[in-house]
Amino acid sequence: MTFGFIETDEQKELRASVSALGQRFNYKDYVLPKARRGEPLTELWTEAGKLGFLGVNISEEYGGGGAGIYELALVQEEMAAHGAGLLLVVVSPAICGTIIGKYGTADQKQEWLTGLADGSKIMVFGITEADAGSNSHQITTTARRDGDDWILTGNKIYISGVDQADAVLVVARTEDSKTGKLKPALFIVPTSADGMTKTAMDMDIIEPDHQFMLFLDQVRLPATALVGEADAALMQLFAGLNPERILGAAMAIGMGRYALDAAVKFANERTVWKTTIGAHQGIAHPLAQVKIELELARLMMQKAAALYDSGDDFGAAEAANMAKYAAAEASIKALDQAIQTHGGAGLTAEYGLASMLGAARIARVAPVSREMILNFVSQHSLGLARSY
Repeated sequence: MTFGFIETDEQKELRASVSALGQRFNYKDYVLPKARRGEPLTELWTEAGKLGFLGVNISEEYGGGGAGIYELALVQEEMAAHGAGLLLVVVSPAICGTIIGKYGTADQKQEWLTGLADGSKIMVFGITEADAGSNSHQITTTARRDGDDWILTGNKIYISGVDQADAVLVVARTEDSKTGKLKPALFIVPTSADGMTKTAMDMDIIEPDHQFMLFLDQVRLPATALVGEADAALMQLFAGLNPERILGAAMAIGMGRYALDAAVKFANERTVWKTTIGAHQGIAHPLAQVKIELELARLMMQKAAALYDSGDDFGAAEAANMAKYAAAEASIKALDQAIQTHGGAGLTAEYGLASMLGAARIARVAPVSREMILNFVSQHSLGLARSY
């Protein structure tokens, strides 16, 4: 386990191996053409699974690498540094794999973790609702008992990759028989379940993964679909949200590295006056600032992952939120500056930087918005009064 941010030989070897895969499935030759056609990165996902990269955080008992979120974030960062970050890594092994690994039954672990580890199964995550947004306490998707079964009714929005998934880990709410209050609970819902329908959303960004609205109309599930306890899911839910933020930060940092590398390469080759444009401080200094800010965000991401893997849940939550904030800002700045360095060429399809800017911009909004992170830091880190 890494605490001082000096990586072990095994971690360095993992970086090199993932980087080699990223070079094979790079942004310009593989990812961007697939994204323009609206096709998922199936070949990359399959190969990453075969090489063991998708399951590095899953127990060896179920075919995983037995490592931690640090290593999974490492995988995501290195893939994204070649423009080949995998959105489904954030939800399938990071969120769902973590939650099932910690709270699932022996049968649930056996059924799902092996497949999540090698990529042969994909599970996505369903929490967001149109009328709830960042307020998860306002979720209206409900689960009620019917004998030994559960009946789910409600809707979800912005659910990534449902068309590629075998199941959705749905956050619903159950009624406490003593108080009548609704409490969050987690259910594994097969994508083939009767009563669940998906509708693709018309997004205005170039991405290989699609977003969906889900409608749950009296979806009947067996008792075995419940993950953990019916009234303990808030704790279980946060077990997956910290890894989500760490992996989101890793993807943003990787995209920032990709943009910076592209800008530096262009600045070292492009000559307009007597020397390359990279010799001019108007070009060099903004790129140097981007480098510094990416490295700072990366350090906070590594800290968050190390804290999470050590079992420090509160420390990890604070660091994960800060890492996600810093990584989003640094990534967007890197893409914007890379486009500016290229001048008009930065807006052409040949370089593909403008198309990536939309993807980088997502990091300010999801998986948690910049404003909600500032709320968290204000309240929990600074001790200021809660504003919401």
